[in-house]
Amino acid sequence: MSSAGQYVTDENGNKVAIILPLTEYEHMKEDLHDLAMVAERRDEGTISLAELKKRVM
Repeated sequence: MSSAGQYVTDENGNKVAIILPLTEYEHMKEDLHDLAMVAERRDEGTISLAELKKRVM
């Protein structure tokens, strides 16, 4: 991830928001989606390669 973001600060100088390039934002959304999928499927069992081939073909 790059450090191309710009911070938005309040009147006291506290960082309250960030402006990111759209491509970086989209990558972050994809990463969050991937992590959510991993979390949802964490407790699923595994299958063998042979079983996977049967299901796919």
